[in-house]
Amino acid sequence: MSYLTDAELQGVGFKKLGRGVKISDKASIYDAEKIEVGDYSRIDDFCIISGRVVIGRYNHITPMCLVAGGLPGIVFGDFCTLAYGVKVFAQSDDYTGETLTNSLVPKKFKNEYFSAVNLERHVIVGANSVIFPGVTVAEGCSIGAMALVTVSTEPWGIYVGVPAKRIKDRKKDLLVLEAEFLNEQMS
Repeated sequence: MSYLTDAELQGVGFKKLGRGVKISDKASIYDAEKIEVGDYSRIDDFCIISGRVVIGRYNHITPMCLVAGGLPGIVFGDFCTLAYGVKVFAQSDDYTGETLTNSLVPKKFKNEYFSAVNLERHVIVGANSVIFPGVTVAEGCSIGAMALVTVSTEPWGIYVGVPAKRIKDRKKDLLVLEAEFLNEQMS
């Protein structure tokens, strides 16, 4: 994997770009002027990031992820991870058949659903999961592989399945480790 140089990163035209950011030269960035990337975050090969997206500090978007912020936007808190192939959507076509669909059709013939998505601090989303428009994945949640998240979650839960359901609480030990980690970074 090869990362963009600092000069190449600056040339992309991000709205905001933090320190120590790593973005693969094989990632596709659309609407960079609407995208903010926080300190020490990383975007890997074959990811597509588009629309209004705010990525906090120490986030990792692993290979083959799609983050489609569109107009309403997607916001990641600090320390979030998307595993391979995760897809996050802030807008969707109407699948009922009452309207036309796809980006080639003028808006007056469509009934798109637009709603912001929020992944709060310490969220991890397992491989090939999908998060729908309007969902907030609450602080500390983990989403199991191949889950379909259609409604917002409650904090510090482990969610799995289609649709995703909470199966148990997630431990908060990582908060102590976060404090130690950040303290070491300041030293």
